[in-house]
Amino acid sequence: MKKHIQLPFTQNMIETLSVYDQLLLSGKILVGRDQVHKRIVDSLSLGESLPVDLEGSSIYYMGPARKREGEVIGSCGPTTSARMDPFTPTILSRGVKAIIGKGPRSSEVIRAVKEHGALYLSAFGGCGALYAETILSSRVLAYPDLGPEALLELEVRDFPVIVAIDSLGNSIF
Repeated sequence: MKKHIQLPFTQNMIETLSVYDQLLLSGKILVGRDQVHKRIVDSLSLGESLPVDLEGSSIYYMGPARKREGEVIGSCGPTTSARMDPFTPTILSRGVKAIIGKGPRSSEVIRAVKEHGALYLSAFGGCGALYAETILSSRVLAYPDLGPEALLELEVRDFPVIVAIDSLGNSIF
């Protein structure tokens, strides 16, 4: 059975979810890849303020593609999550509640997910067109110089994922 989740996640909601649970997310999610994560971590290490409040947010590791005329966004499937592993424990320590991508995560990330009571959600590779259909709006929040890899905010409806690492540290990998 698929569970419909209205974002943002609450801690109570997170604690009811287990690995393999199928979710349909609706609400707002952030998009950030390698360079966004690096900039956020660098800013934090310098004591600078962040361009967005990460508390309670969900971050999608999205592989962007050009949009065609009349589309909200182009194909937007997940990218490999392991590239974000060096930054993820710091990102989670700032209150991020869910990270969304594809593929296994390091033992350090699994520990951080458990420590911060978060989730790692797996999106389905090869389904970028399907994901594009779930996106109602897209806007740049920060780092526009990164072009298609800028920090974005998406509003989604019925965005399909599965729980790959739950808040207890259980993993499907």
